[in-house]
Amino acid sequence: MRAGNAPLHPCRPWLPLALGALVTLTGGTTRAEVQLRCQGTLLEARGKAEIQRPTSALGVSLGLEAEAAKADQALEQLQWRLAAVRQKLQALDVKEWRAGAPSTWERTGPQGQPKSVQASLQVSGRIEPAQLQAMISAVGGLPGVRLAPVTAETDRSQDGAIRAQLLRAAYQDALHQAQEVAAAIGRRRQLSPLEVQLDGNGDLRPMPMAMRSDAPAPAPPPFNAAELPKPTQQLSLLARFCAL
Repeated sequence: MRAGNAPLHPCRPWLPLALGALVTLTGGTTRAEVQLRCQGTLLEARGKAEIQRPTSALGVSLGLEAEAAKADQALEQLQWRLAAVRQKLQALDVKEWRAGAPSTWERTGPQGQPKSVQASLQVSGRIEPAQLQAMISAVGGLPGVRLAPVTAETDRSQDGAIRAQLLRAAYQDALHQAQEVAAAIGRRRQLSPLEVQLDGNGDLRPMPMAMRSDAPAPAPPPFNAAELPKPTQQLSLLARFCAL
């Protein structure tokens, strides 16, 4: 808490609503100059908001490996394994299928002599949440397949509305805190917003769920996409108010 003038930095995200504000805007590369004045007590409060969003798709990633005495043999084996995985996943109507370029490296024995050559590559795609168990059953037990964590994804067409909702909630959180401080110091008459700086972009935090590549026991309980942690989106901001 401090009294006096509060300069607004034009390079930071801001939403100015001020009393007695002097604003100068110039074209070209010259930066805007904004001077905000507070004739009372300057209050700062950090507001936060968080929301869990429903899962609309699952991002999946698989590692494929093969090993042979020579590089060309390892690569050929890798090609066959890739073909098997591709066939299984295409039957599940996987979206945005991607297969990376293969890489090879030599494994050496105790005396540093070449022992074998390993080849590997990564594949990825997106599936419907209801297909999680089918995907694991289809490719989880195939030789050379290593399942990476799946990532819950959201409907990106809702990003703008969710961000606006987070922004309003975070601002109200900061305003409520400032109102409590203003009341505590006897500044009840008026509370005017001066500046809002966004700390975060409201981006989603991915929520992965690890999976194992070994074959399941007979008739185990299925993997359930509804049990995955839901994608969480956050936004925080720093708000400055003038308490009169």
